Amino acid sequence: MGELLTILIGAVFILGISIPFFPERSLKYMGMVVSVFPLLIFGLIVSLIISLNPESSIVVDSGWGFFQGIEFSFRMDGLSLIFGALVSGIGFLVMLYANYYMAKYDRKAHFFTYLTLFMGAMLGLVFSDNLMVLFIFWEITSITSFFLIGFNHHLEKSRQAAQQALLITAGGGLSLLMAIIIIGQQTGTLRLSELVANQVNLADSAYYPVIIALLMIGALTKSAQFPFHFWLPGAMNAPTPVSAYLHSATMVNAGVFLLMRMNPILGDTMIWKSVLVLSGGITMFAGALLSLGQSDFKRILAFTTISALGTMVLLIGIDTTESMKAALLFFIVHGLYKGALFMIAGIVDKSTGTRDIHRLNNLYGNLPGTTIAAFLALISMAGLPPMLGFIGKELIYEAKIAVPNLAWLILPLGLATNVILVGLSISLFVDLFMPRKTKQPLPEFKYTGKDFPFHFKAGAIVLAVLSLLLGLFPFVLNTPLTHALLVTRGENVTIDLSLWHGFNTVLLLSFLTVAAGVILFRFRKAVMAQAARLAILLDIYHLPTLFTSSITKYLSFSQRQTLRIQHGYHRYYLITFFIVAMALVGSQLLLTNGDFDIGGQMSPIKIHILLLLLVSAFSVVYAIFTHSRLSAILAMGIVGYGVGMLYLLYGAPDLAITQFLSETVILIIFVMVIYYLPAFAKLSDKKTKVRDILISLGVGALVTLVVLKARFINLEKPISEFFAQNSLTQGHGRNIVNVIIVDFRAFDTLGEITVLTLAAAGIYSLFRFKIKNDKID
Repeated sequence: MGELLTILIGAVFILGISIPFFPERSLKYMGMVVSVFPLLIFGLIVSLIISLNPESSIVVDSGWGFFQGIEFSFRMDGLSLIFGALVSGIGFLVMLYANYYMAKYDRKAHFFTYLTLFMGAMLGLVFSDNLMVLFIFWEITSITSFFLIGFNHHLEKSRQAAQQALLITAGGGLSLLMAIIIIGQQTGTLRLSELVANQVNLADSAYYPVIIALLMIGALTKSAQFPFHFWLPGAMNAPTPVSAYLHSATMVNAGVFLLMRMNPILGDTMIWKSVLVLSGGITMFAGALLSLGQSDFKRILAFTTISALGTMVLLIGIDTTESMKAALLFFIVHGLYKGALFMIAGIVDKSTGTRDIHRLNNLYGNLPGTTIAAFLALISMAGLPPMLGFIGKELIYEAKIAVPNLAWLILPLGLATNVILVGLSISLFVDLFMPRKTKQPLPEFKYTGKDFPFHFKAGAIVLAVLSLLLGLFPFVLNTPLTHALLVTRGENVTIDLSLWHGFNTVLLLSFLTVAAGVILFRFRKAVMAQAARLAILLDIYHLPTLFTSSITKYLSFSQRQTLRIQHGYHRYYLITFFIVAMALVGSQLLLTNGDFDIGGQMSPIKIHILLLLLVSAFSVVYAIFTHSRLSAILAMGIVGYGVGMLYLLYGAPDLAITQFLSETVILIIFVMVIYYLPAFAKLSDKKTKVRDILISLGVGALVTLVVLKARFINLEKPISEFFAQNSLTQGHGRNIVNVIIVDFRAFDTLGEITVLTLAAAGIYSLFRFKIKNDKID
């Protein structure tokens, strides 16, 4: 079944690429067509969860990759199967949902292409056994999410949000790439199966702090953790199906998945725990608090998503069996209720044309099915029984109570966060769906629940009902969570979930949370007003604005530096290059240990070679000081022919012939062109010539020293021996230089030929264009 799963993931990519070639009339049902693939994948994953041995995993090697060590291999274990089930299951429902939601949008083919490719990338990410392949899929999710967030590209806000999300997540991706490269160098493999089999733990590596820092940047940017959390609310400018899929159950959870996946290799250290607990704790509370000051339904859900992601990161950072169990369950809990709520936000928007909670009221009468789904999803977000969210909240409290040394800080933060979520959940349901007095005019219903097809409402209803059923029968999750816990913690602990745990401290905290949440709901207007004022105060440090301002200032600084450096004067480019090269190479020559004896191994000086060098040197001096262009060109030609004579005298006739031919062609071209050049506006003055002479002498002296040192100091075995031994036997040629050019450097030579061909084609096209213009004139 593992091979079949990889084939289906590949088929998702093929389908996504082929969607633009489908006939226009088929786009009406494109969401339904695409939904078949995630449904098949979900069914296959469920069968694997049921049949897979908890202490084993399935590794499928496709046998294909970019380079040795970077093969497309896939791993099916307890962790990847849980994430894959949620990605495919919610993906199936979102595709059905999007089929109706996007019906009147332009560029539907583009939308379903991006969303399908994103789905395939997320599935590839969670099932990748090779870290470099995981990174490739990681970046595909960033790119496709950029197109999805900015799908309404005619809106400035959408373009800015997409750019912001891409810059932050792609920057984190580059950090992740560096971390993966260092891990590969330290361990000798990028295969997760090999790292797990060898029980690799990099905590003792000297590079561990660097790896942790780079990996954390990658994971925290992807999962919108403080201080990178601000890109997620802006991403709500995307169409609602994107929010329901990317920003609740898939893309933002990629960082959480990465942290869980790497926990056995990098976890259980003070650095790991400190960073994740600090960032997760701040994000958890700040996200919940800032949600109170919002009026847009989707932005409220975005900030609560940030809070939920912070909770998961915090639990991973606590790094105990209880906390990891709570994180795994809460991932499922959050995906179910948040996916449902985002779909409900889209249904409300389609029905009324607004998502402003201050204008919405008494939606129950027109959207009864949606109201029931919203009720179930909101009480799951609040953590009330009998929903799965209640079990998840109790496990989270249990994990926080057991934290050594930090329970006094983490528990109050968690309690305050849950109180806000309870009050917010009650407030959302009462204010949106129940009748109430309002001074603002209510929006007219464009559509009612009866006007929507079932597949548009099915996603929210199925996810909400599933939260209820799993809360009533949580034992269904015992096996998959046990398997996943074994992968993330390496502990074979049997998980036994139940809705009732008896009267204990955790239950007391739950009662306290609900009571405080009800009080918060009672005074919600005052609290929300204060939260809105806090949001206004924080606008001074509004991170999206600061980020945009920083990018603008950076671009302005880059432009000024470009104008300063790329000034267009070729002479100063060469001077800068030569001076910097002399400084770097000269300092390296001074710092390199070991002296070299020049006189002891020098060959005798021959008179005819000395005379040839003197003539060439005199020609150079003459070319510098002459006022005639033609004389300068002829003098430089003498230098070129002198170099060719040196090749000939030292036994390289092929190079000499090449030099003579090229020098002759260059001389002819110069002489033909010289009469078309304008007269000198100003000759170089004496100081300029002296400066150029000094730089030239410095470069010549430095190159001479480098050649001498390279001649007398052999730090490595000369590569010439390899060519001497293999040119005849493998290259079938007696001339080593020719064999190198046409055999050992064949691709390099092919590249040079390609460049020359392109240049010739460009010149030919310019000549043709000139001739045509002349005829027109």
